[in-house]
Amino acid sequence: MGSNKRAKLESLISLSRLRSIQVLTGLLFLYLIFISFEIPMVLKAGLGLESPEVEPTLPLISNQVFRAQNDNQFSTKEKEKPVFRAQERKIREFREISGLIFDDDAFNSVSKDEFSELHRVVRDAFALGKKVLEDLKSGKVQNEVKNRTMKRAEEPCPNSVVLSGDDFVRKGKMMVIPCGLSLGSHITVVGRPRWAHEDKESTIALPKAGDKSPLVSQFMMELQGLRTVDGEDPPRILHFNPRLKGDWSGRPVLEQNTCYRMQWGSAQRCEGWKSRADEETVDGQVKCEKWIRDDDSGSEESKSTWWLKRLIGRTKKVSVDWPFPFAENKLFVLTLIAGLEGYHINVDGRHISSFPYRPGFTLEDATGLFLNGDVDVHSIVAASLPTSHPSTAPRRHLELDPKWKAPNLPTGPVDLFIGILSAGNHFAERMAVRKSWMQHNTVKSADVVTRFFVAMHARKEVNVELMKEAEYFGDIVIVPYMDNYDLVVLKTIAICEYGVRTVGAKYIMKCDDDTFVRIDAVMMEVNKIQSSGSFYIGNINYYHRPLRHGKWAVTYEEWPEEAYPPYANGPGYIISADIALYTVSEFEKHRLRLFKMEDVSMGMWVEKFNSSKPVEYMHSLKFCQFGCIEGYYTAHYQSPRQMMCLWDKLQLHGKPHCCNMR
Repeated sequence: MGSNKRAKLESLISLSRLRSIQVLTGLLFLYLIFISFEIPMVLKAGLGLESPEVEPTLPLISNQVFRAQNDNQFSTKEKEKPVFRAQERKIREFREISGLIFDDDAFNSVSKDEFSELHRVVRDAFALGKKVLEDLKSGKVQNEVKNRTMKRAEEPCPNSVVLSGDDFVRKGKMMVIPCGLSLGSHITVVGRPRWAHEDKESTIALPKAGDKSPLVSQFMMELQGLRTVDGEDPPRILHFNPRLKGDWSGRPVLEQNTCYRMQWGSAQRCEGWKSRADEETVDGQVKCEKWIRDDDSGSEESKSTWWLKRLIGRTKKVSVDWPFPFAENKLFVLTLIAGLEGYHINVDGRHISSFPYRPGFTLEDATGLFLNGDVDVHSIVAASLPTSHPSTAPRRHLELDPKWKAPNLPTGPVDLFIGILSAGNHFAERMAVRKSWMQHNTVKSADVVTRFFVAMHARKEVNVELMKEAEYFGDIVIVPYMDNYDLVVLKTIAICEYGVRTVGAKYIMKCDDDTFVRIDAVMMEVNKIQSSGSFYIGNINYYHRPLRHGKWAVTYEEWPEEAYPPYANGPGYIISADIALYTVSEFEKHRLRLFKMEDVSMGMWVEKFNSSKPVEYMHSLKFCQFGCIEGYYTAHYQSPRQMMCLWDKLQLHGKPHCCNMR
């Protein structure tokens, strides 16, 4: 009996094993069929073989959610033809023209109510930029600029320019200085300050509660340069501001400053005290002379005893003090002289102040004199001007040396891509970047890739030189639209597109051409993130509110919300590649909200991306928004001279020390 039971049990086990084997064989057959279909899809997604027009394979915001939100906005035909798209390109294939394209036909086929006014500005800028680029490629512009340059060289510049007060007002209170200034050039202004008046909107006075509006009498005289980009103010090479009444100090002062790239430097205030003996001079002249102040008890005594001391043979020099150089309704003669080390200002034959040259400007950049405020101008004379055009070819800033050329794009993986925003005529700024932090070993070895992103300039000769520069150095990507201060955001999108589709970098950094970048410090910050998730690194602003009044006002139509999303300051920030890819994809499908403030825009896009996939925000003040601090990761508003100084200090000391020349 025992043997029979054992035999039956073994037969049942054999049958069970046979069935199990059959089931496993069937499952294996189904798996092989499934794999045969899946492998091509995996290869396409993993190796980047899909067309750029195909939906991104990264787990971004759900496509179903977007379609549900936008089904009522665009027809099926319109979805298939995006307004913004990118040219098809391969990884590691260098192109000097950005892949971003604006399809005007697609824009015209969509209801105009669905686009903001900024979108229309973008369309016009792309249309104009496309035409300028085509003219450049055809050689038409080059010939035109060459003929104009030859003709211009034959025409000498005037040695002097004279304007009456009436002519000056008719010309918009601006005197044009055709060839700028040179060493020894001088400008004489004859004018009369107006009587003080009540000013409810004064920004220099600090009225006490319950007091009447302050009495103000002030004017400004500025040496200005050419406007670089539409929407951006012309540079203030010298800002001279006498304040007879209305200054917050309650006393008359002279304030002098410069505005470089729309950023004011540190003001030099002359308040009636002579500059200290240990303070630097300008061509041997003090920065500020002394004048009689209400709180200076010694000045009257020194004047009353001056002759007595001379009569009794005193050899000690006694200074004679003078009143404030400007008085209400009193005629003055002001002379501005361009010296070797700076500008000198004399009033009624007496030296009153000197202002040292600040990096970023040259004498020939001063192509206009502007006066405004509480002053009536009788006449202006500019003399000892250069009699021939300076070597204005922008290439004077370029050193065509092969060692400054960019290395070829690498064939292997790239951790960091740095896109640098620049304007067409910022030749000196780009050259300073090439010769400073772009000489870092990781850039020279192409482990880190850097490129400048530049749009078309309004001046044809600038575009001609830009194309030559791009061809020689191989580090410029031209975004084909006409540059506009409110459209800087397009360059940021172009940086994202180039970083993920041409370079294939893990991390994308955006900075400006007046930003000094410590690449080692930036990589150290990135490496602090342990996971391979999404991140946003920079000097993060939280709960910032838009300004509704003044020069930087943002209207409710432009930004209806009461606060901005968290955003990193524009001079330097880093995002992960998936955020960059999302930004480009949404832009091409005209789902990306555009805003004229580039850094706020990126914060807005990151916030939307964060709603479906967590983003790690990393904040550090060492990504400097204004100037430089010791131990910086990035330093902003650095002139070409400061760039070289920072690099020299980094090489010499191995530590980040600032160069506060401005």
